[in-house]
Amino acid sequence: MFGCDPSITTVENRTLQELSIGDSAEVDRVLTQEDIELFAVMSGDVNPAHLDPAYAEETGFHHVIAHGMWGGALISAVLGTRLPGPGTIYLGQSLRFRRPVSPGDRITVRVTVREKDMESAKVTLDCVCQNQKGEIVISGEALVLAPREKVCRPVSHLPEVRLHTPGARFSGLIQAARAFPPMPTAVVHPCDDLSLLGAIQAEAAGIIAPWWVGPKAKILATAAAASVTLDEARIIDAPHSHAAAEIAVDLVRDGRAAALMKGKLHTDELLSAVLCRDKGLRTERRLSHVFALDVPGMDRLLFITDAAINIAPDLETMRDIVQNAIDLVRALGIDCPRTALLSAVETVTGKIPSTLLAASICKMHDRGQIVGGMVDGPLAYDNAISVEAAVAKGIRSDVAGRADILVAPNLESGNMIAKQLIHLGGAEAAGLVIGARVPIILTSRADSASARLTSAALARLQAEARPTKPVAE
Repeated sequence: MFGCDPSITTVENRTLQELSIGDSAEVDRVLTQEDIELFAVMSGDVNPAHLDPAYAEETGFHHVIAHGMWGGALISAVLGTRLPGPGTIYLGQSLRFRRPVSPGDRITVRVTVREKDMESAKVTLDCVCQNQKGEIVISGEALVLAPREKVCRPVSHLPEVRLHTPGARFSGLIQAARAFPPMPTAVVHPCDDLSLLGAIQAEAAGIIAPWWVGPKAKILATAAAASVTLDEARIIDAPHSHAAAEIAVDLVRDGRAAALMKGKLHTDELLSAVLCRDKGLRTERRLSHVFALDVPGMDRLLFITDAAINIAPDLETMRDIVQNAIDLVRALGIDCPRTALLSAVETVTGKIPSTLLAASICKMHDRGQIVGGMVDGPLAYDNAISVEAAVAKGIRSDVAGRADILVAPNLESGNMIAKQLIHLGGAEAAGLVIGARVPIILTSRADSASARLTSAALARLQAEARPTKPVAE
């Protein structure tokens, strides 16, 4: 987040008459990586020396450096707000760049009046930028028209700016997944370009080794239309989507696949095959879905469950939903995820059934029936994710305000929370169905390429965790 110094409430100039030779003004600024990124966004200067650490390492500086004109912009700020201040008109600027400026450097920018002409109002100022070692990093001179009239104005309120790279936090998950061998994955009925290309992208990233299960002619036609070539030896022919789901499940049961990926078929078709009592992939747990969300403004990934499978979970189902989510998040590297059970309020009341359900789940956690994380609830949405809201409500909890996992009381509320964060909050989302013998990658036509790849990464990482015990047959 960026903005001017909050201690400065007004800006006042020094008129031409008030200026004297030798007058000076200065500001200090510590360069951050966010400053560099914001300057790149504003200017369009995406030189990799400023933004790509790997590239910068190979340069003579061996690290990322600031844009040279970042320092020039600071000089402009001193001229426009300090000396001479409001009413100043820039006529010219010369700059000499002496040393690089790196993130963490404290830069002192000083301008000093060298010459002034009362008749033309032209003023020449020496400009120097020094780092914390006293080394000059930029020097030069500015020529301005100094104001003749006194100006004192309140500081304008600047908009709040937050830098967010969509899906940036997903990159760590993808890199972690690539550390393992590609996971054999049955891609079920990949008969449209989105599902086919999503799987191909995950294959190219080294996350999955796909089996293409579905009508061979349709799969090949889809690949040809997308200008990609498939290994026909890895295509398993099936007459239709329902048969493709059954065959994909058989691949898992035979040990040839370690995950399922949904293609162009209804979710119900795929899950019916998974849940088939005699030939499916059922375990002691109920299936549930977990969204992973990279939300702008949040300092961590946020997980929401269940927003896709269980409509109105009872106590036993909710216990499995919570445990499934904890197990997944632990597999992603968060040792003790904070889990918030959501309701409209944070107090237990018989008038709101979801508060009773949340309280019961918390007691199950206390009794060791849910393990691996911290669980608290009921919590309203605001005091689950905002420390300030939790403090304002007087809530003392290791979870409140810092939740990693948000557990919705029912499918409708979970789905609405996730979709609002995606479509109004600008969040990137990936998702996974867990609770079966293997992870199930459910993709949507609205999913971005990053979301599809991250969903595969979630599956790869979850598969490395200890599998859920299958149901005895």
